[in-house]
Amino acid sequence: MKKKVGLLLSFWLLSSSLWAKDLPKALLIGDSISIGYTPHVVAALKGQVEVIRHRGNAQHTGTGLKMLDRWVGKTQWDVIHFNWGLWDLCYRHPQSKSQGGRDKARGTLTTSLEQYEKNLDELASRLKKTKAKLIWAHTSTVPEGEAGRKVGDDDKYNEAAARVMKKHGIEINDLNTLTDSFPVELFTAPGNVHFKTEGSKELGQAVAVKIAEALDL
Repeated sequence: MKKKVGLLLSFWLLSSSLWAKDLPKALLIGDSISIGYTPHVVAALKGQVEVIRHRGNAQHTGTGLKMLDRWVGKTQWDVIHFNWGLWDLCYRHPQSKSQGGRDKARGTLTTSLEQYEKNLDELASRLKKTKAKLIWAHTSTVPEGEAGRKVGDDDKYNEAAARVMKKHGIEINDLNTLTDSFPVELFTAPGNVHFKTEGSKELGQAVAVKIAEALDL
């Protein structure tokens, strides 16, 4: 009897392992906003999609150009959901006392709008070579009082991104409109671009929906 149970258990473990390997694979690329929503995407798609996020912070498009090949690796991704923006449109100054040296009054812009569009165009071209279904996430809201970012720049950078995605036929997940609708209570603090758990959960659910739609789940 014990031998029979053991064989059944071994068969179940093998079957489960094979089933897990057969799940479609989704890669998330992004900054700390994506770090916040990733666990909620994983939870929402558990048992349906294997969701992976690269290590660290994707920062700005310049970092993306350097690191993209490493993040994509040799995995055959079914979906890649990606974003850059909040770092690109941020002004920083070496003498600033704000976290990350943010200073929109004296600082230097990380990536000009023109360069941002060029970088995204190259990143989109490279991502298309993966043959994965691609989903671009519009950059989330820049709230009033943010130390290194100007209100409204998120809209300008998203307009540039929309032109690139239209050119390449890439689906857009409009997380900007979603976060524009968030009450102040969902932000971690006044003037902070980050979100509390409930805000990240709403973002995660929106990302999960787009991934599921891309995979016809």
